This record gives sequence, structure tokens and C-alpha cells, in this order.
Amino acid sequence: MKVLMTTDAVGGVWTYAMELARALRPAGVEIVLATMGPAMSAAQEREAAGLSNVTVCPSTWKLEWMNEPWADVAAAGRWLLKLEETHRPDVIHLNGYVHGALPWRAPVMVVGHSCVLSWWRAVKGEAAPAEWGRYEAEVRRGIRQADMLIAPSREMLRSLGQFYGPLPPGRVIYNAREPALFPPRRKRPLVLSAGRLWDEAKNVSALERVADELDWPVYVAGETRAPDGGRAHASATRMLGKLDQTAMSRWLGSASIYCLPARYEPFGLSVLEAALAGCALVLGDIPSLREVWGAAAIFVPPDDPTALRKELHNLIHNDALRADFSRRARDRAELYTPQRMVGTYLSVYRYLARAEASPPDTALAYGSTSSLKTPDYAYPSQGVRP
Repeated sequence: MKVLMTTDAVGGVWTYAMELARALRPAGVEIVLATMGPAMSAAQEREAAGLSNVTVCPSTWKLEWMNEPWADVAAAGRWLLKLEETHRPDVIHLNGYVHGALPWRAPVMVVGHSCVLSWWRAVKGEAAPAEWGRYEAEVRRGIRQADMLIAPSREMLRSLGQFYGPLPPGRVIYNAREPALFPPRRKRPLVLSAGRLWDEAKNVSALERVADELDWPVYVAGETRAPDGGRAHASATRMLGKLDQTAMSRWLGSASIYCLPARYEPFGLSVLEAALAGCALVLGDIPSLREVWGAAAIFVPPDDPTALRKELHNLIHNDALRADFSRRARDRAELYTPQRMVGTYLSVYRYLARAEASPPDTALAYGSTSSLKTPDYAYPSQGVRP
């Protein structure tokens, strides 16, 4: 089978695309990978070149959520149709929305990793302003003309229905990471997070407000150059800068606690990596993270620094509690395997290519947390069960 897949080199979507392509290789699936947005880094080029089933077709067309993107989006659409004509894929796998409305010959699957309207509602607490009207219309058209819509959590699929529905047939397929890439190491007395201080969705700045009151240092991995060209400066947290996967794996393996008090996170690959590395998790209390992590994490309201400080303090000073939540996190993380993820994607591909008579049953495959057999943990830190 051959799949034409779009991606960008910005962050999580690239990681997802590489993980999926790597897992699809044993099944003989060939990926024609069309990149848009910022140019790939040298490390990303090497990563893609190391996958024998991936052919990279690079570009730097603006992505649909960028400033004034529409001329580029149209040009990228013409380019993508030429790629389809050249490579003749069995399935089109779009990791964006707008190009779902193109006159494709092959069946089209759209994967909704995030969107501006749900981001704005979660982060700003209000509807996106009028200047996003065209984005809303173009995304709605792209989603509705797709043959299948995939989301990495039930909450993300619900949000897409809220803002752009009615939707085409939809499935939830949880993301995955290879456990061997994030082995636990000897744990050190430190709290780790990942994100940019100015990113309101990841809300790492909440740690800056409480770090001075904790007995352990708080380290933050992520880009330090702000969108306006300036540098982010932190006084309480210790900035590590942008780390490659190897360095991030070492830090996660050594960190005792991983904290992400997010306001918006449709799945959270960094949280999964931290859980695989054996970190106890303190996360923003939002529906998507509750869905993915259940009783395997401690949740705090994103805008409550008192609660954040209290829960971090409890974990820092209670070895047994920290060890318990470390074990819970790793147990839960090992359910989100590339093998489970790829099995469901293969079923969707085959269904779309008409090689199977019916779509995958999410209850039996990978589309529902009810199919994930997890321990019925109590929640001692806050006395309630998520």
C-alpha cells in the first residue's frame, strides 16, 4: 500500500508522522511524505532518510493557521495534486484540514491534531475573533469533504464536531511512542517541563510562578527565542533551551516529576514520553488529559498556582506517593504502543482503499479508553477518582 501523507516540521505532528511511518514499515506501507511550513532541520532530514519506506517531498508553503497563508495554501494544493498524479497513492492522509476539499482521486483521511478555534476557546476563554472567519470556513469545508476524520482523543473529536460539524465518519486513534526511546534512569530530585514560556496553551509560565517556593529545582526544555525575536528570561525556572530527542530522553529519564499544567493539549506526546521514562505526572485538569491519563496522573486547575504548588510539594516530600504515581504513569503509557496505533491506522487505510468491507470497530481496536485495561486506582492525593 502507498500513502501520500502531509506533515510539517514544527513539532508534534512531525514526531507523530515519524512514529507512524516507522511502525508502518513492517507492514510494507510506503509513505510519500509531503512537508510544508518551516524547512526541515538537519536532524529531521536524517530521521526521515533513515526510514526506507519514506520518500520525502519537501516544501515551505505556509500552513493554514499561519498569518496570511491563503496564497500559499492554494499553491500547496496544486503541488499536492501533482504529487498524487506522480505517485498514485492508495490513500491520502492529511495532517491538516483545508486540503481535504481538493479534487483528490484517492480516498481522503484527515487527522485533527489541534485547531485554532478549540485552542482559542480553551486558552482565551472566548470565541476566536472575526479575522479567523476564513480559517473556520476553509477548515469546515476540508473536514466535511474528507472520507474519514481521525482525532487523537475523544475530546478532540468532540471539539471538532462542536466547531465544524456535522462531521464525516470519525474515529479516535490515540498517539504512541516507542518505549525503548525513553528508558527510566536513576531518578534525581528535580521537576521537568517542556514548552515555551510564552505558550499560553502549555502554560509553562505557571511553573515560573511557583518554582521559588519548591525545594527541588524546576527545569524547562523548549525554545527560548520568542516570536518577536526576543529571548524568554526566567528567574525561578532553569531554562534548558531546545533539546534533541536524545538529550530530552536523558532529562526525562532522570527527572522524578514531569509537570505540564496545560490549558490546551489534545493528546500530549511530551507527557507520554515522560510517563514512559517513569516520571510522576502533574498535569493541567482538562478533559483531554483526564481522558488519556485517568488515575495515572495528578491534575491541577491550570490557573490555580496554589494547587500546583501544593501537589508538587506533596510529591517532592512523599517518596511513596511519588513512586506510586511513577508506576501508574509508566503502566498507562505502555498501553499507547506503536503496534496498537498502527494496527488501527492499517484498518482505516484498508477500509478507505476498499480492501476491507467495514471500518474498524473503535471499541475493539484503539479508539476508546474503555478498551484499555488499566488498574482501578484510587486517587490518594486528592481523594477522588478521575
